[in-house]
Amino acid sequence: MAMSASETSVPVLPRVRVGVSPARRWSALAIACIGLPVLTSVLLNFPSLSLASVLLIYVFAVVGIATLGGTLAAAVAAVLSFLLANWFFTIPLHTFRVANRDSIIDLVVFLVVAVTVSLAVDLSARRSIAAQRSQIEASILSAVSSLPVAQATEDVLATVQQLFHMDAVALIDLADNRREVARVGPATSAEIAIQTPAGEDLELVAFGQPIFAEDRQLLSSLAHAAGRAEVTKRLSDEADRAALLTQIDLTRAALLAAVGHDLRTPLTRIKAAVSGLRQPDVVLSDQERTELLATIEDGSDTLTHLISNLLDISRLEAGALSVDLQPVSVDEVVASCLIAGGFDDVLNQVPDSIDLVIADPGLLERVIANLVDNAHRYSPQGVPPRITASSLSPENVRICVVDEGPGIPNDQLDEVFTAFTQIGDRIPHEGVGLGLAIARGFVLAMGGTLEASATPGGGLTMTITLSCVKGARR
Repeated sequence: MAMSASETSVPVLPRVRVGVSPARRWSALAIACIGLPVLTSVLLNFPSLSLASVLLIYVFAVVGIATLGGTLAAAVAAVLSFLLANWFFTIPLHTFRVANRDSIIDLVVFLVVAVTVSLAVDLSARRSIAAQRSQIEASILSAVSSLPVAQATEDVLATVQQLFHMDAVALIDLADNRREVARVGPATSAEIAIQTPAGEDLELVAFGQPIFAEDRQLLSSLAHAAGRAEVTKRLSDEADRAALLTQIDLTRAALLAAVGHDLRTPLTRIKAAVSGLRQPDVVLSDQERTELLATIEDGSDTLTHLISNLLDISRLEAGALSVDLQPVSVDEVVASCLIAGGFDDVLNQVPDSIDLVIADPGLLERVIANLVDNAHRYSPQGVPPRITASSLSPENVRICVVDEGPGIPNDQLDEVFTAFTQIGDRIPHEGVGLGLAIARGFVLAMGGTLEASATPGGGLTMTITLSCVKGARR
């Protein structure tokens, strides 16, 4: 039972009280009633055999019948052999009277030995079945104890249902107004056949036929296994919630740190510019007024960008991002992005013959704009970044944003996609470290990937991989 109870069959528990099967018992009785008279007729052809020899042959026959049919068949065979030996082989013949005292002793000893052997054989059969049952029970308990936490409770209930042939099995929370914690099987009008404790404030109930007394110990063990599985699941859920709360606290702390610096800086510039414009005793020239207004505009744009990023990362973490996937022309999205962002010096090397990709055009444009802005910020003077696109395979298109700036150490390439992270050896700049985290989130939402790698000769290359529409070109 390495797999769950829903994926594999549960073994059948043998009944210890049955001993041997009814078929074997009836076969042994038939052999005793028919075979012993036949054996007697054969022995009558050897008049030289002593009574002791005849009784030994009968003992051998009784042992064989006991082995096959158990106690009842063996007892019938022993009594029948005793009567046949007395009638045909004890003087006086053809009567149940015994003239010789030694013959009486032989017959009595024979009967005692035959009955004792039959009981020993039946006891051995019972012990063998009990050992087999114990092994099966141990394997069942071992299997349920190793089930994954997420499905352990239901799988233990399924094991109980299949093992004891129940219509339905449920785990009840007594402390919560007998609420069903888990259930296997449909709702049924059958009476409750089993009610057994499953741990503190938990109870296992099953609907169907009553079980055998010998099954109650295993059932109790399985009920407590279901209770432990439920408690473990609850503790695991609480640990997950605690981990989530810890992550939320860390995010909030990082956000507060970002607000403390990156949001305060543009606000300070805006306030200083507005204060300068409102000074009644200061006469400003047109150029000075224009510069102050430009400062206000730049600060507002910075705030808009930061707040937009914070909202985007919140939507990604909440799973509330709306994605409209459709065939998209890469060269059109790239051209629109460069025009809207004013990136006149960026080298657009995307061929217009590239396959259409499956993407959300708005999200893809924002991703490329984010990557281009990042590459443009770190590119050295006179060496602008470039954008390329090529078919990676018949199913995928690769879009690369390449810069030749300071680059990132190989062991830190994946860290750039972590929210609120800024790699130390990059050129310092304003921002809360959300841009690349948002870009990767958007690409993943479109079913693609975004990876960072070193540019040959120095710099950073961001590679977007998206599925394409096979054979579809502009």
